Amino acid sequence: MRAKPGDHIILAGELVNQPVRAGEVLEARGADGGPPYVVRWEDGHESTMFPGPGAALRVTGSESENAPEHHTDLVARPELGTSRQWNVRITIFEKGDDTTATVALLADSPEALTAKGISHRSSEDDTDAHIGDEVAVARALRHLADQLITTAEHDIEEATGEVDVMVRPR
Repeated sequence: MRAKPGDHIILAGELVNQPVRAGEVLEARGADGGPPYVVRWEDGHESTMFPGPGAALRVTGSESENAPEHHTDLVARPELGTSRQWNVRITIFEKGDDTTATVALLADSPEALTAKGISHRSSEDDTDAHIGDEVAVARALRHLADQLITTAEHDIEEATGEVDVMVRPR
């Protein structure tokens, strides 16, 4: 990963209920824009960070500056379309009969969305943890989808001046 001053970093929480952090790169101290990075976080404090294994972070900046070389022709030829990548980080925590899944959407804007889903295993159910994981993750993703629809409706209202916009979740 490479970053430069002015890029935005979004770092998903490592644990359930840990907040998503967003910040601006002030300095890349590694060779060729590599870590460690000096970051000013959205709460105003600054720290040096070196992403560890499994860290989910997204560096955003000027699309043309961060785009891989083999995609440069897409900038010059918009009729071919453009590509963006969003990542969803899913963290699952199980304790006893309860499973909690937290999902964090890491997109190309500094605002990250998170949602939570919970499942509870009945004492009569098998002890297969995968089922609780599936239910909790599905619920968290459904909540995330609802947030995305609500965000899109708000953005449409802001852009058009319309009120009470409703996007159908087909």
